[in-house]
Amino acid sequence: MTAPLSRHRRALAIPAGLAVAASLAFLPGTPAAATPAAEAAPSTAADATSLSYVVNVASGQRPSATVRRAIAKAGGTIVTSYDRIGVIVVHSANPDFAKTVRKVRGVQSAGATRTAPLPSAATTDTGAPQVLGGEDLAAAKAASAKAEGRDPLESLQWDLPAIKADKAHEKSLGSKKVTVAVIDTGVDDTHPDIAPNFDRQASVNCVAGKPDTADGAWRPSAAESPHGTHVAGEIAAAKNGVGMTGVAPGVKVAGIKVSNPDGFFYTEAVVCGFMWAAEHGVDVTNNSYYTDPWYFNCKDDPDQKALVEAVSRASRYAEKKGAVNVAAAGNENYDLTSDEITDPSSPNDTTPGDRTVDPSKCLDIPTQLPGVVTVAATGAKGLKSSFSNHGLGVIDIAAPGGDSTAYQTPEPPATSGLILGTLPGGKWGYMAGTSMASPHVAGVAALIKSTHPHASPAMVKALLYAEADATACTKPYDIDGDGKVDAVCEGPKNRNGFYGWGMADALDAVTW
Repeated sequence: MTAPLSRHRRALAIPAGLAVAASLAFLPGTPAAATPAAEAAPSTAADATSLSYVVNVASGQRPSATVRRAIAKAGGTIVTSYDRIGVIVVHSANPDFAKTVRKVRGVQSAGATRTAPLPSAATTDTGAPQVLGGEDLAAAKAASAKAEGRDPLESLQWDLPAIKADKAHEKSLGSKKVTVAVIDTGVDDTHPDIAPNFDRQASVNCVAGKPDTADGAWRPSAAESPHGTHVAGEIAAAKNGVGMTGVAPGVKVAGIKVSNPDGFFYTEAVVCGFMWAAEHGVDVTNNSYYTDPWYFNCKDDPDQKALVEAVSRASRYAEKKGAVNVAAAGNENYDLTSDEITDPSSPNDTTPGDRTVDPSKCLDIPTQLPGVVTVAATGAKGLKSSFSNHGLGVIDIAAPGGDSTAYQTPEPPATSGLILGTLPGGKWGYMAGTSMASPHVAGVAALIKSTHPHASPAMVKALLYAEADATACTKPYDIDGDGKVDAVCEGPKNRNGFYGWGMADALDAVTW
């Protein structure tokens, strides 16, 4: 069963009070741009016909004079240069800019990061999570009051016991010396469940492809997506008697905003996000998005090849500097190891059209990049979520991401099969998607790092997989009960296409 596509497919929004749902409605993973005062503007050279480009050269030194002159001659203006990885961000109104500079000595690849001019001509998707209402809040608080030491909304969080986080919290909440960066749509650090654990020094706005460190630049505006704030709460909502509890409620969380006002996560912003995390002591990054405008980036296309190379360099650099990069697998119920996939959504910033791609050669970035922990979603019954992408050798691990309550109903007192999280403005609400599964794994990785403070990213990942609870394939997988197989799982119990190494285990993270 393949879920319908939307422009951003990492998060799903389903009403919190919906006891029976026949389908899942997509909430765009649309990012939030900075507040108006902090919003990063395009370079002064940009106009209505300009595009943004990445130009990849040799790493470790500033661009040569030859390259810089060639960029200028081709009508380009350098916005910033990440010399450590050899990625230059350029704006140009010359439609042949990339084609021209690819011929220049010292340029390894170059490509447009978008198909729509600056600023993006697209409109923002509609949709929002259901905010937890007063009646539900009261009922949850009453249920949690019976259990000593629980936050008021913890009774609604079936996802915590699913990964044994409730038991883990009896031993450790995580270390304040560990920071998880939410590379996303922005984080509302004023939320009472996030404020106690917020790491301002590791937070930034990267929307323009270079860091904007103005105070609050990492926050979403009122008109922008709550996605990043929800993710941040799932990871590190404080255990403070206020609302919900994060997977690692004692660690720090940072907001790295990479999505523009129209909701696109462009390459230059993603590169900036990884580089910022690398240079600011971040231990784990959470990436619940795909890099626009291409769902899959085909390396036989010179533009898309350059985007893969730029994001690959940035993610590898972040890991080299100590960060474990965790990413959502996607919400289309695709088998990412199939011979071919029909991609109807690319490029999503102008006019998408159907194209057939080989997912071994055309990559969802950063999800399919080497070294990235790729996370599939499960529902309240522990089965692969109806929408979650899968694939043997692609999926590394699984974690709760929610599902239609009609498909996977939680045990009382929880009432929704979705995932509770923080929302801007001091609110809480439900969302679902592999967007929600990835932060659970990021939280467990943070607990491992807290337990083993000197562990390298490779060691943290090894422990993450070794500690996971092996989960056998679901066969047959007929999640909607209509008598038809909705996805096929391959592989043994301890490494398969639905659950990877198994379900993330927070208790083992604090005891091994």
